[in-house]
Amino acid sequence: MIRLSKRILFSIEAVLDIARHQGEAPVRSIDITKREGIPARYLEPVLQQLVRQKILVGIRGPAVGYKVARATENIALGDIVRVVQKVDGERPAPDLSGSVSGHQVVQQLWIELQGEMMRRLDAISIEELRVRADRHVVKAPFTGRRAGKGSA
Repeated sequence: MIRLSKRILFSIEAVLDIARHQGEAPVRSIDITKREGIPARYLEPVLQQLVRQKILVGIRGPAVGYKVARATENIALGDIVRVVQKVDGERPAPDLSGSVSGHQVVQQLWIELQGEMMRRLDAISIEELRVRADRHVVKAPFTGRRAGKGSA
């Protein structure tokens, strides 16, 4: 059953951050934590699982960090969600075979909606999100504070 969990959101944000910031040097997890606000306790295990599933490549040595394992147009959000679901352990849908027909209808509808959601997630690539993010860069909000003494 698909659940929009912190782990799913953090995973997508992390892969997107890597796609947006990778260059010659790999992207360090500490930089992802600073930019995205993802707690390290969530980030590191997710990154390692994404490496094991060949969505990311982990780089060791002096230039430690992460890169995407393939072209960003070939990494679908559905790929990332499936990795997280595998880690979290999918919960089977309850058996409603002995229930009243209303429950059966609702269960069937839920299964159809989940299938539709996964089809939509499979149709959206990290590249598409990267382009959206680059177009909609969020600027730091104006705090209204004045600069202190001696400031320009």
